[in-house]
Amino acid sequence: MKRKIVQIDEAKCNGCGLCVNACHEGALQMVDGKAKLVSDSYCDGLGDCLPACPTGAITIEEREAAPFDEAAVKERMEEGKVPAAPPLPCGCPGTQGRSLAKENAPAPYPRQANTGSELRQWPCQLKLVPVNAPYLDNAHLLVAADCTAYAYAGIHQDFMRNRITLIGCPKLDAVDYTDKLTAILENHEIKSITVLRMEVPCCSGIVNAVRNALQKSGKIIPWQVVTISPDGNIVEE
Repeated sequence: MKRKIVQIDEAKCNGCGLCVNACHEGALQMVDGKAKLVSDSYCDGLGDCLPACPTGAITIEEREAAPFDEAAVKERMEEGKVPAAPPLPCGCPGTQGRSLAKENAPAPYPRQANTGSELRQWPCQLKLVPVNAPYLDNAHLLVAADCTAYAYAGIHQDFMRNRITLIGCPKLDAVDYTDKLTAILENHEIKSITVLRMEVPCCSGIVNAVRNALQKSGKIIPWQVVTISPDGNIVEE
């Protein structure tokens, strides 16, 4: 039968194993340092593994494949045969610890003048923002990874000003934002989208969600991606 099923580009796979943990059916496992589809019948084609992939190596294709065997998946899970990803020596590349050298600053008292918040709406968490919120009409959107607010000191003035801010983390939220963003684009006239991400692999999930939402909505909207390094510099714009 012809149905949707995952496709893995081995050249893009970095062997992080995050997709293996994200697949609830156990359809994926690590083989020789690369993610592999164990069996067509174990893959339901829903793509829970997509947002977990930091390199965009996983896509959904429509091809001839064996039917999804829910009973076999359930049996494997009950028998404990669903594989887990082996731990990386340093964990996920995005969580690798490092110290960022900074000069000691004077004690923060008395407080310096507050330049003011540029947040224009509430809530700002992407998962909580209603898709029909009126402040989304004719908005310039900032779709920002959570950590960018802490890494980049000038986020309010340089990125949030005159934009509606939507923040999220594809790794911690464990969700694909594509559907939510698609609904926002379909229900509102959005003038532009700026994606602010960190220079870590898992942040590609938020970029992919915006790209996929634009494709699904069928709208042509100017958009750009700005990458912030962990030490707070703009590395790509």
